[in-house]
Amino acid sequence: MNKIASLLLLLVFSSTLLAQTYRFPVTIPVNLSGNFGELRANNFHAGLDFRTQQTVNKPIVAIADGYISRIYVSPSGFGLALFVNHPETGHTSVYAHLNSFARPIAEYARARQYELERFRIDVQVESGRFPVRKGEQIALSGNTGSSTGPHLHFEIRETETQDALDPMELLGHIRDTTPPELQGIAFFPQRGQGVINGSQEPIRLAVRRNQAGNPLPLTETINAWGRIGVGVRAVDRMDGQTGFIFGIKHIRLFVDDELVFSSSIHRFPFAKRRMLNSFIDFDHWRRTSERFMRSFIEPGNTLPFFQHMQGNGFIDINEERLFHLRYELEDHNGNIRTFRFAINGQLQDIEHEEWCSNFMAWQFNNSFSNNSFALTIPSGNLYNDFCFSHSATSNANFFSEVHQVNDSFVPLHNQATMWIRLNENAPQNRPNLGIVRIAANGARTWIGGNYCSGGLETTIRELGNRYAITIDNTPPTITPLEPNTWARNRRIRIRLTDDLSGIAYFRGEINGQFVLFTHDMKSPVFTYVFDNARLPQGVPLVLTFTAIDNAGNKSELRWEF
Repeated sequence: MNKIASLLLLLVFSSTLLAQTYRFPVTIPVNLSGNFGELRANNFHAGLDFRTQQTVNKPIVAIADGYISRIYVSPSGFGLALFVNHPETGHTSVYAHLNSFARPIAEYARARQYELERFRIDVQVESGRFPVRKGEQIALSGNTGSSTGPHLHFEIRETETQDALDPMELLGHIRDTTPPELQGIAFFPQRGQGVINGSQEPIRLAVRRNQAGNPLPLTETINAWGRIGVGVRAVDRMDGQTGFIFGIKHIRLFVDDELVFSSSIHRFPFAKRRMLNSFIDFDHWRRTSERFMRSFIEPGNTLPFFQHMQGNGFIDINEERLFHLRYELEDHNGNIRTFRFAINGQLQDIEHEEWCSNFMAWQFNNSFSNNSFALTIPSGNLYNDFCFSHSATSNANFFSEVHQVNDSFVPLHNQATMWIRLNENAPQNRPNLGIVRIAANGARTWIGGNYCSGGLETTIRELGNRYAITIDNTPPTITPLEPNTWARNRRIRIRLTDDLSGIAYFRGEINGQFVLFTHDMKSPVFTYVFDNARLPQGVPLVLTFTAIDNAGNKSELRWEF
């Protein structure tokens, strides 16, 4: 038996043992709405989404013995979340978008919120404080944070590295006999090296399906010469999960029956999640919301998914003949969708790349500047070389020119620093000024920035957008909701909104003492439930609620009840 076969057997044996060790985190029938490695905005999904029968407050239980190691509360992101360490397996399980914690955990979290005097907390918990047993209820399911509907987001991480692991490989079996669904094929001639149908622009083709759901052959002939890449648009489906789509676990591309590209998603470090933007055709996704997964690797992409790479997955069409290609898309349960297509090798002229005055190389520090704009991209941010472009136009609605930062969308792994000069008639060094991103429909998103050398400086995470400087002079709006019921209902509700820059800070006090207002990003309502142990008794109560937006504008509400 060779070493690879031995390793595969060891992995299967280990996964089987862990599946016996772990139970599902829900007590209701298991139904999923998201899987590990699914393509999301700017990242791979790091776990499983368990459906909770379109409601909240379903019991959530520990998958194995362990202890609560971390408590997280936020109006966004995970919302309410618990982390459980399992020393026997070296794993950490994560339970997110919860509605509430079990009482001892909830009381501890509340005490820490009062100690820190803020709603948002992310605290480590010592190992002996909250031991849990397999199957013990630790929370109730919810819809908190960046959740778009009631469900449990669940992860398993390697405790030492915090790498995300595929829970499907570690939990019990979920029946599924439905193969992936292929939706499109894309062809990418490499600039100055390849050509397709007389052009160096990508060609993206939809794949139609028959009534049985099987893909039909491509109807367009692909004539190519030189170096090209291929991509696929596809999703997985699962038995009984109507309306939900899932990610593809294994992708294999063959040329003339020879494997040239293979990717398998088993685990990844969180520091590399944004490399999804290199795994997909990023510019096309930003323009159309369609995700074509590339079957070739850009030089800055170091995701740990790829095997059997010949020439990084690129295909050299160097003979005038038919090249026979085959995709195999496989899900966790071994269901495979196969699609065959061909490229006709046809000799064509390949245009040389035009000279670029602002060439940016993926492995180096890169910068661009003129008298009104500057951009610095540190090394480690680009996945491939590209030719940067910049243009600026005057606009009386802003305190700067409107800057188009590149003519195509280019992802950045971390961030770049951008500086925009203020117009001569703009107020200088004023905290209410901020950079906004301007959408195609004119909508503005506040980015902010700090005053620097006659302009504003901020960071951005992609190229391809328009930016300008504007001002936000309007403070947040604080509206008391039914204040005549506060004392009777033992609850205070306030609506807090802001017209542009967004809420940066809020604080509630009663008679000068901090009180805990809870809130969620999906609602402008902030709520305080009376805490008799912390409220003064027998005296008039005066609420002071303060809010500051990201432009520094401040509002305050005082209300006696």
